[in-house]
Amino acid sequence: MSANSANTDAQQLKRTRIKLAAWWEANARDLPWRFGRTSPWGVLVSEVMSQQTQMSRVVPYWTDWMARWPDAQALADAPKADVITAWGRLGYPRRALRLQECARVVTEQYHDELPHTYEELIGLPGIGDYTASAVLSFAFGKRIAVIDTNIRRVLSRVFLGVESLGGAASPAERALANRVLPEQSGAGESVTWNQSVMELGAVVCTAKSPLCEACPVADDCMFLKLGRPGLGQRRTRPRQRFQGTDRQVRGLVLAALRELPAGASLPRKDAGKLWNDQVQLASCIASLDDDGLIEITEDDMLRLPQG
Repeated sequence: MSANSANTDAQQLKRTRIKLAAWWEANARDLPWRFGRTSPWGVLVSEVMSQQTQMSRVVPYWTDWMARWPDAQALADAPKADVITAWGRLGYPRRALRLQECARVVTEQYHDELPHTYEELIGLPGIGDYTASAVLSFAFGKRIAVIDTNIRRVLSRVFLGVESLGGAASPAERALANRVLPEQSGAGESVTWNQSVMELGAVVCTAKSPLCEACPVADDCMFLKLGRPGLGQRRTRPRQRFQGTDRQVRGLVLAALRELPAGASLPRKDAGKLWNDQVQLASCIASLDDDGLIEITEDDMLRLPQG
């Protein structure tokens, strides 16, 4: 890379940081776990709930959840049935039980305080690279690259002029995220950067219909300058559907059990009315039992876990 090219890249990066920080200050969504209004545990809960779930759906569940179980110890001591019921229709209910497992480890091994290192966070049940990085940045203000789908899309478009194709983050995408991350962390510059890039990807630089006319960094976006090549292109993979899947059937069974009075059970014959394909239904009931999301009693009744 020539000296002139390197200087141009540095100037572009500086302008982008300044513009995004100003945009974030004026346009960030007022979510209840932002701006220092919750604990590090509350930040972790928001990140777990937000996985593959729209923020607008998460807010009421997070608010009710934190009012009921404001810290790890409170969740660790909660009955499983209450935890599964409170998870409601957020989807992927195994996350609820993994979050409770995480709460128990935090309570027992870390005295109800989230650990402050990446290695310790990544070792908690259900916590992966993204969540550990997000907690370190958003809850503890540490300088670390947070890499999710939105951030990858924005960085790839603005600095490389190409689409991020989804799937697992590539080494090149991780290298880019670390290269553009602000060096300073004491004043929260890296935190603002992570938050603003993620927010831009969520509400402006969206996958299929980016609002380029409203983008604060449009003047420096290589993707826009090149005519938005391959807009919306993704890695080829089968389109996910919900209708008729095991996910739908499992959801119907859990919904029926949540609607029962506390401690009540659902006779197997009544559960049989939930879905026409009895072989698929039986398989889904068995998988829910294997996952610890329901219990099957000796008299063949279904219920939420009683432990």
